[in-house]
Amino acid sequence: MAKVMITVDTELSALLHQRGLSPRANFESSILGRTSAGDFGIVWQMEQMNARGLKGVYFIDPMPALVYGNDVIRDIVLLVLEYGHEVQLHCHTEWLEWARKSPIDGRNGRNLGDFGLEDQITLLALARDLLVKAGAPTPTAFRAGNFGANDETLRALSGIGLKWDSSFNAGWVGNPCGISLPADETGPILHEGVAQIPVSGISDRPGSFRPAQICALSAGEMRAALAHAAGQGDAPFMIVTHSFEMLSRDRRRPNRLVMARFEAMCDAIAGNPALESLGFDDLDLDGVTVSGGKAPRLAPSLPRTAWRMAQQALGTWAYERRLKPV
Repeated sequence: MAKVMITVDTELSALLHQRGLSPRANFESSILGRTSAGDFGIVWQMEQMNARGLKGVYFIDPMPALVYGNDVIRDIVLLVLEYGHEVQLHCHTEWLEWARKSPIDGRNGRNLGDFGLEDQITLLALARDLLVKAGAPTPTAFRAGNFGANDETLRALSGIGLKWDSSFNAGWVGNPCGISLPADETGPILHEGVAQIPVSGISDRPGSFRPAQICALSAGEMRAALAHAAGQGDAPFMIVTHSFEMLSRDRRRPNRLVMARFEAMCDAIAGNPALESLGFDDLDLDGVTVSGGKAPRLAPSLPRTAWRMAQQALGTWAYERRLKPV
């Protein structure tokens, strides 16, 4: 069976913090996805997966604990564990700007890759410990905020005992993703002491890469990509979404187009006996080598791409045209 991983970058909003929202309001918006029409954040996502027997991986960012305290992180962790999904480590270093006490003598940066190796070791060990303090099992996998990792990030992860990373996104190579792998790497591959599983995707035009992210692929593209992955061997198909991705960009209303894509993805995985939904804790490091794997991505299809672009335009008109500042 081909492996499929549904991963959710789960994070409070630094922008909402800058705008003066309370920790609770940030949690309700960024994590619960609360709108006047209901909640469409991680609980909605987990209910969709649970109804189909699927497993999600929630990469939780504990760095806001440096600003808000650890209670709000605990609320996120316990919610994910209550619904039976996997908690792994995420890290947005933007929060250092407002930390009550800097762990690295006041040095700031938007991405982990902005820091030297020793600072990265300090930050990642701190983030791991904050996540465990919030009630999570000791994490085994990591994804950098903004995909802003580099090779030193992987060395730091190896140094603190994490086995897996999924910070390599071919669409972000060079800016801000500084991991030195080729853009056509599909992994898994042992790189700088850590097993790297890149974000999956398709070729939507010749020579292009479009990530397997819920807001980036149409339901038809995702179904085709999953069917393609089912025949491509052991490389896990790595899907990305966010805790707030089911909402409009101003967070005021659900984006029904993106929600429908999430449901269609779940149906496609659950309905294909050749696909297995799992987490990092279900994976085995045996067989992961430095040679990696370059299984071909789904080839371009002009009709699929055109249909997605038309859907995107309609979705923008329907769900984003009334945007107002939060």
